Amino acid sequence: MTADLKQTPKNKLKRLPERGSYDREKAYAILDEGLICHAGFAMGEDIFVIPMAYARMGDVLVMHGSVASRLAKTLSTGINMSVCVTHLDGLVLARSQFESSMNYRSVVAFGNAVAIIDEDEKNQALKALTEHLVPGRWSDSRQPNRKELGATTVLTMPLQEASIKVRTGPPKDLEKDMDFPSWAGVVPLKVVTGTPIPDPTQDSSVTPPEYVTNYQRPTR
Repeated sequence: MTADLKQTPKNKLKRLPERGSYDREKAYAILDEGLICHAGFAMGEDIFVIPMAYARMGDVLVMHGSVASRLAKTLSTGINMSVCVTHLDGLVLARSQFESSMNYRSVVAFGNAVAIIDEDEKNQALKALTEHLVPGRWSDSRQPNRKELGATTVLTMPLQEASIKVRTGPPKDLEKDMDFPSWAGVVPLKVVTGTPIPDPTQDSSVTPPEYVTNYQRPTR
């Protein structure tokens, strides 16, 4: 794959292009840190946006769902779709409402979803999903049997047509508002891990593994 993502009329950045990028590695860093994507697609005259767990396998995005879901049935036919992943890093409070904003990192990708049919390939994709969400969990839990594999649709979408947008830093007030007597700055936001809560039916002798007690999302 080339260093940069493919630029097309779909993913061309028009508003605030100075915040944008087509750098593939930067896009992958944002995707690798996230947990949930939102997949958008059209069915007839209706538009749907569905939150989904996902993972990146090289230059491919992997998503999964039930074989009975409308999303899986529709996307597996190869229709056009878009996928968005966003990290909200802070609330930017400017002196004026108009200049107030958010600090964020986002990737929007476009492509066609295709269902994985081969069982071994599906298992590898599910392993990638599990390890993306909780590294170390795949080998430490019961893996899917044939019936469960059959009940699960795994979709893949090549990461070729996508764009990045990022905002960082303090407010950017107009000069005329700089003396307005209100606090201006950034309220940082981040995902934090709480104390693990055991299943109440679990034997008390089973202690949480290190990947649970020290869980954190990757950052680059």
